[in-house]
Amino acid sequence: MTATLHPAVERADLLIDLKRCEEARELLAGRLAEDPEDIRAWVELARSHLGDEKDGAKALEATEQALALDAEDIGALTMHAHALRRAGRFPETEGVLREVIRLAPDNWHGYALLANWLWRIRWIRSGQANGGTARREDMAVGLREADALAQEAIRLAPEEVYAYEVALLIAEMSGDRTAVDQLDEIILRLDPQHEEALTRRTKKAATAPGVKATQAATLYADALASTPGSAPMRRGLDEASYRLLRGIRWLALLCLAFAAVGIDLFATEGETQRELPLVLGQRLWDLVPMAVVWALGALLRYRRLRAGIRVNLHSLVRRRVWPRVVLGQAAWAMLCALLITQIPWTQRTVPLALFWAGMVPTVATLWFDRKKTR
Repeated sequence: MTATLHPAVERADLLIDLKRCEEARELLAGRLAEDPEDIRAWVELARSHLGDEKDGAKALEATEQALALDAEDIGALTMHAHALRRAGRFPETEGVLREVIRLAPDNWHGYALLANWLWRIRWIRSGQANGGTARREDMAVGLREADALAQEAIRLAPEEVYAYEVALLIAEMSGDRTAVDQLDEIILRLDPQHEEALTRRTKKAATAPGVKATQAATLYADALASTPGSAPMRRGLDEASYRLLRGIRWLALLCLAFAAVGIDLFATEGETQRELPLVLGQRLWDLVPMAVVWALGALLRYRRLRAGIRVNLHSLVRRRVWPRVVLGQAAWAMLCALLITQIPWTQRTVPLALFWAGMVPTVATLWFDRKKTR
C-alpha cells in the first residue's frame, strides 16, 4: 500500500485543478495499472470523475476501491461522501462524515462539510418520513446542530475561509442578519477578494436608504476592481448607472418648466402675461437657466464620475433598450423646451401643446421603469 504521493498522482492533482480531468485520468490509469493499491490514486480518480463528467457512479466505484484498501482513510472517506452525494445518495453522506469526525476529531474540514450538508440532509429525511408536515421543526433542529459543527470547525481552523462560509450560510438560513454581517467582515479580512462576501457587503451599502446613484455606482465600481468577473457586481453597476441616466430626464423636465415660465404659459388669474412674440434678447436669455441646469446637473457631475463608471454608462446605452429610451425622452423634452422658447410665437396654443407633448410621455414612464435596464 503506497504511503507517499507518487509524482504521477501529484501531476494528476494539478491537472484536475486546471480542469484537465481527462488527462488526469490517463495518468491515474497508468499509475493504478502499475500499483493498484495506491489509495491516493483512487481518490484522485474519483475527484477527476466529479470534476468534469459529474459522474457519481464512477467516482463512487473509485472511492469504494480506496476504502477497500483502508476503510479509515480520511481522504477516501471524504471523497466517498462527495461521490455519494453526486450519485443521488445524499442522506448516506451523514454517516460517512460522522465517521470522518470520529476518526479525526481535529479535522476541521469534516466538521465544516457535515455542517454544510446536515441541515439539507435533515430536510430531505423529514420530507420522506413526514410527508413535509414536520419539516420546519426538523429544519430548526438541523440548523442548530449544523451551527455547532460549524463553530467547532472555526475553533479548529480560525484562518480557513470555508468554515466561515458554512457558518454564514447557516446564519442566513436562520435569519440572523447580524451574524451574517459579522461573518462577512471576517471572511473579507481573510480574503479581501472573496466574491460573495464582497457582493453582499457592497449591495447592502449601495442599497441603503439615502444612498445616491453616484455613490452606489462608485461602490460597485470599487468592488469590480477587486472582482472584475463578478456578474452580481456588474448587474449592480448597471442598475446604479441606469439610476444616473434616469436623473437626466428630471433635468430635461426642469428645463421644460423654465420654458413654460419664460413664455408665461400658466399665468394665474389677474397676472399680466408677456406679450408675444418675445423679443430675441428674451428668447436667448431663456437659454441661460437651461444651460446652468445642464452644466451643473449633468456635465460637471459626469466629469466627476470615475472613468470606469463613465465607460459603463456608454456601454449600458449600447447594450440596453431602456437607457436609450431614457435618453430619447430627455432629448424630446429638451427639443420641446427649445421650440417653446426660441420660436417667436404669436399665440400660446402651440407652445402649450409642445409643453404637454414633452411632459406627458416622460412623466408617464417615471414611476414604473426603475428596473428597466434591459
